[in-house]
Amino acid sequence: MQESCTAALEKYGVGSCGPRGFYGTIDVHLDCESRISKFLGTPDSILYSYGLSTMFSAIPCFAKKGDVIVVDEGVHWGIQNGLHLSRSTIVYFKHNDMKSLHDTLEKITADNKRVKKLRRYIVVESVYQNSGQIAPLDEIIKLKEKYRFRVFLDESNSFGVLGQSGRGLTEYCGVPVEKIDIVTAAMGHALATEGGFCTGSSRVVDHQRLSSSGYVFSASLPPYLASAAITAIDMIEENPGLIVKLKKNISLLLKGLSGIQGLTVTSSPESPIVFLKLEQSTGSIKGDMELLEEIAERALKEDSVFVVTSKRSVLDKCRLPVGIRLFVSAGHTEADLTKACECLKRVSGLVLKHRD
Repeated sequence: MQESCTAALEKYGVGSCGPRGFYGTIDVHLDCESRISKFLGTPDSILYSYGLSTMFSAIPCFAKKGDVIVVDEGVHWGIQNGLHLSRSTIVYFKHNDMKSLHDTLEKITADNKRVKKLRRYIVVESVYQNSGQIAPLDEIIKLKEKYRFRVFLDESNSFGVLGQSGRGLTEYCGVPVEKIDIVTAAMGHALATEGGFCTGSSRVVDHQRLSSSGYVFSASLPPYLASAAITAIDMIEENPGLIVKLKKNISLLLKGLSGIQGLTVTSSPESPIVFLKLEQSTGSIKGDMELLEEIAERALKEDSVFVVTSKRSVLDKCRLPVGIRLFVSAGHTEADLTKACECLKRVSGLVLKHRD
């Protein structure tokens, strides 16, 4: 990947210096969009220069005032911002709870005859950043088709990770990608670059080229980052063993964390995000964060193990408990994972025992 970036820097320079619609489109952008579409099996794709802007530009591009958006209560801040900018009517359902989603859709369609004339959407993440839970896409699609909603799916944490070949949640759940109306993803995760993309039908992509603020008004993605994304996708496709190694590492980490004192794993067994929350909350987010940050700080200071807490800004309205996020990769060794597990078990035991 470094060689790809170096070659792109020598050929194109650092930045594109303008939006895509003016003089910011370079051949490598088109190549990257084509590569993403080929990998996922979609008709067309569109690149954004910043990962978070993908979702909070795409949502208001399609949803306007008066439209209805049904959304999981655990979505990350980028999605929340897009919901706010759309000025649509927002209805939340319980986190990853398909009965709650069913009841919400039923109530909306039964109580409001006018809703049939409105644009209406379901917004979910494939792997939730705030819990590590994997969305049951097959059930979501059944409800989508029953109540005639469109689906926004954020694949930021599953692209290049889930499924036999890393094609994301659609492959993992055995759902044809064409059943998803709009798929978005940030490229700063499995692809180890920057920027984001949206993929889907040609009509969906073409509409964004004219109406999506993050695409129309922002300078385009630096060419070397687009080149890095292409190389990363090539690596994923040419090395299926990476997905196998990742799954093995996730399993090793979960096994090593079993029995950890005072913390509970809330994430799905195959999620690349292993999420730990407090077994007993202090009663406030601030109090919980202080404990979690103490665990993270001691792990780094005493054992050089770097873990992150799910810090949230005052603008983040996520309704889920805060916790510690562990991002697993195929690059971790068994020794790395063992050290992390032993450190967290020891440190969390000391910190939480002291609290009691």
